[in-house]
This record gives sequence, C-alpha cells and structure tokens, in this order.
Amino acid sequence: MTDDPLLRIEKLTKHFPVRGGLFLRTVGHVHAVDDVSFEVRQGETLGLVGESGCGKSTVGKTLLRLYEPTSGSVFFEGEDITQMDRKRLRSLRKDIQIIFQDPFESLNARHTVGKILAEPFVIHKVGTLEERQQRVAHLLERVGLDSSAANRFPHEFSGGQRQRIGIARAIALEPKLIVCDEAVSALDVSVQSQVINLLLDLQREMNLALIFIAHDLAVVKHISDRVAVMYLGEIVETEIAQEIYDAPKHPYTRALLSAIPIPDPTASRDRVILSGDVPSPITPPTGCRFHTRCAYATAVCINQKPIRERINDDASIACHHWEKISNDRGVSSSNISSSI
Repeated sequence: MTDDPLLRIEKLTKHFPVRGGLFLRTVGHVHAVDDVSFEVRQGETLGLVGESGCGKSTVGKTLLRLYEPTSGSVFFEGEDITQMDRKRLRSLRKDIQIIFQDPFESLNARHTVGKILAEPFVIHKVGTLEERQQRVAHLLERVGLDSSAANRFPHEFSGGQRQRIGIARAIALEPKLIVCDEAVSALDVSVQSQVINLLLDLQREMNLALIFIAHDLAVVKHISDRVAVMYLGEIVETEIAQEIYDAPKHPYTRALLSAIPIPDPTASRDRVILSGDVPSPITPPTGCRFHTRCAYATAVCINQKPIRERINDDASIACHHWEKISNDRGVSSSNISSSI
C-alpha cells in the first residue's frame, strides 16, 4: 500500500427531504450522512460498520454519486468526483465499482449471465464481440464458476453463485476501488466465507482497495485493515482493525463489540447495554448524537458537538471523554472470533 490515499472524502453530507401537507412541501430532512470524512489507500480494506440505518450504505452510494451529495467533496486520485460532468463520471466508472447486497435484485433477470457480464465492455467500447465473449468466460472462471454459466439466467443460480456473478461484473473493467455494500449479509455463513475469501484473493491479485460495508463485526474483523464506526450519520471512531477490537475508545464501539456472540458457551464477557432507542435522523440530538444512550454523558456532551480528534495516521475519535473511557477495562477481542 502507498501512503497517498486513493480515495479521500471530506465533510460528505447527504440529507433527504421529508415532504408533507397538501402540496407535499419539504417539512424537514433526514440527516442520513453528516460531515463524514475518511481516506482509503490503494490495496487497503476499510470496514464501515454500525447499526442498521446509521448511514453506511448511503455513504457508499453517495461517494459513487448514485445519490447526489448535499455537500462535501470526494477525491479519487486527486480529482473531485462531485464536480465531474456526466461524460467524465462515466469514464470514472471503470475505476470505481459496487457490489450490492441482494445478488438477485442487482442482476437483470431477463438477461443471460453472459450478456450481464458483457455489458460493461459494451458501454465502455472494450474489445470485439469475440473478445468480449472470451473475457466473460475468463471472468466466470476467475470467480469460481464454469464458463458455461454464461448461457444461463440469474434465477438458475444459488445466492452465493449470484453474488459471484455480481463480483465478476464489478471486476470486469479492472477497477481500483470496489464498494461492497453488505455484500455477504444475505448469504449463509458457509457461503459468506467463500465469497470473502474470493474477495481477498482478488484484492491481492489486482491490488484492489475495498470499502466493506457491514453490520457483522466478526466478518469485518476478518477482512479489514482499518475500521470506521458510524452512528446516526456520523463517524465516531476510526482505527486499525486489530486495535479497535482490542481497545475500543468510543462507548458506542464498546457496545457494538460487546454484542458479538461468543462461540464458546463457557466463556463470558461484560455486556454494554445501551439504554433507549436510536434517535430519529430527522431531528438528531444536540451536541454528541450518542449522548442520549451513553453512560459517560455529561453536560458538555449534551451542549457541545465533539470534534473528531486525529490520534495518529490511522486513528481518530469523536468523544469528549475518550481518554477516560480508554482507561476503563475495554472489550477484549480474545473471545471475538469470526464464524467464517
């Protein structure tokens, strides 16, 4: 990995309008993503984790401009994606791809697998018809499927096989970055391991950078170099994967880690139970958004938004009391093992 970031996101924000009344006027906004910043280096895997609805998938789709950002910048190899016109953005699609959560919904049921995988070559005018057919056969073999699969339709495959087809489509144009949006959450545990190992093999082979969006922290630990934790549209902590599992600094990260099931029935671990429900993203709390559920919250947490403090090149934290929390007994990763 090089030191220069392949992708740099600065203060990315995405708000969705809430409409109501007789004339469907805008009466509020869903604060799906607020002031999110992070970097991804070439060949690195960044795990993006958090509860359902925290904005993980919205970050992935907004940085690709599948959603238009409300504000902020997304720099890919030094060029701001948010300022690109449609022609330049289409050209960039070769370098940034996405693998969606549902491997069936993301594939056109009316097309054969061969046509689905050949489509990127047609759009970007790569190769002749015969060369495209050869490339499709190579792609299928590369993801562990027989080349004869090109003549079949998506419904004829299992969920794991369909996700392999989705991966084949994502790597067709030799991209530099792939956003994996809950890419294994819809699969059985045994199939998850196969798909994740396939992604790791392709990453080593192609020097790919991955943004791995997931809510399964055990899977994230297995695949990620660094982890970014999101809560209610904001990143609250980033750290090297092993470090964040050994010594989480943010109280929300501690709660997430304590909820991971332990495969050993005789082992025990102190659970961090969060009080209350996740606040509405339409009217997020003032100050620190986590203060309504945090055992360490004080008046400063209620009234003052914590600035995300950079600890080193790989770690940052947005918490007024993180040093005190770090001195408390952390959640040990010794009992956290992936099921894959």
